[in-house]
Amino acid sequence: MDPNTHYLTSYASGLTVEDLPAEVIHKTKGLLIDTVACAMGGYTSEPAKIARRMAERVAARHLPATMLGSGKTSSPELATFANGVMIRYLDFNDGFVAKSGGHPSDNFAPVITCADGLHARGKEVIVASVLAYEVFCRLFDRLDLAVKGFDQSVIGVISCVMGASKILGLSQKQMAQALNLAMVANLSLQQTRIGEVSMWKACAMANAGRNAVFAASLAKEGLTGPGPIFEGRHGFFKVVSGPFELKDFGGGGRPFRIMDATIKRFPCGLFSQSAVDAALRLRSKVSSADEIAEVTVGTFTLGKAAMGSDPEKWRPQTRESADHSLPYVVATALMYGSVELKHFHEDFFRNPDVLKLMAKIKVEETEECNSLYPAASPGRVDLTTTSGKKWSELVPYHRGHFQNPMNDKEIEEKFHSLTKDLLPKNRRDKVLTFLWDLEHVEDIHTIMELLRVGRKRN
Repeated sequence: MDPNTHYLTSYASGLTVEDLPAEVIHKTKGLLIDTVACAMGGYTSEPAKIARRMAERVAARHLPATMLGSGKTSSPELATFANGVMIRYLDFNDGFVAKSGGHPSDNFAPVITCADGLHARGKEVIVASVLAYEVFCRLFDRLDLAVKGFDQSVIGVISCVMGASKILGLSQKQMAQALNLAMVANLSLQQTRIGEVSMWKACAMANAGRNAVFAASLAKEGLTGPGPIFEGRHGFFKVVSGPFELKDFGGGGRPFRIMDATIKRFPCGLFSQSAVDAALRLRSKVSSADEIAEVTVGTFTLGKAAMGSDPEKWRPQTRESADHSLPYVVATALMYGSVELKHFHEDFFRNPDVLKLMAKIKVEETEECNSLYPAASPGRVDLTTTSGKKWSELVPYHRGHFQNPMNDKEIEEKFHSLTKDLLPKNRRDKVLTFLWDLEHVEDIHTIMELLRVGRKRN
């Protein structure tokens, strides 16, 4: 067993709820509320419907696991995929930025799905979730795989398999095999998020979760995987990342990286949140979009690469391209005074007036924004009017950034806004009560039942 595998599996095996400070437990519960809200918001999307149809074809005799919203069951692997697609579809779930960026709440899919199948306790969900966040974020601290053409799910499958292994009760030796199996077979491509972005954007991390649950299940049954997975002659270091050392994870007085996760205020790409905030602050400076002569959006290297470099960002043809387009979301903020889910319907992103405004927008990587990132997630908007007036706004920390966090009430408001069309208020309130008290919940399936769409009894 190579040193990184040993460190990961020993840390995972030893982590308990007693190791978690109260603020970490509270942050985890708030993130889970936000994630469940995003999943329910994505429930009616076409990718979610496809994922559920696929999952419903399988009846699990062992460990049947529930799909969010539908209440139907499938194998843990396919239910994880369906739940993960729902979590990710709206691009409204949380984020984490370091050398690159990702969405650690994708890790909730394998954790809560396996927990449901096992009828696990809430405190077990908290521990497995904090573990998965810790692995995900610490790896993002060290690696920028996008520059080599790899997707964030290459890291995600590692964190997902650790979270799934923890909730499934694997031994340290079994965890090592699960890690070997998950990593060797899941090297996904960054093309997932480049050019004309497709439905797969919502599925890549869901698929990592599915593969992680499958790997953990195989390892629990005794299947072994190739090692050493990090240091082998054709292992992760050689093929993917170069060498790095994992150590000093959260606990024993060291901070947990889940505390640095960001909750999104707007349903669009992580790197656009502050730019949207800046654009909204400038909107009052003009009476209509016709008064705008030119807009420059300042961002950092990764922000431009992800959301402001491809030509498709100026003429998005899909919802997925629109929510990953800095020109589009800034134009939307300036034109409508908000950025909401409705704005990612094609009636909006193909609107000639919006396209006309987008043509006036350019995206620049700036020294100022690069100097602030990643401690901040900055966005700058410079607006020039047809009369020659100039206005500027820089936002280092959008609302929801861990340096400018949403409070519990704001998290609950987001939950209600995304679930109100699917669940009656009394059940929404019950879900919130259970999730805020998660460490005392005896069976996570209770919450999954409350989230069933169309369920008649209270």
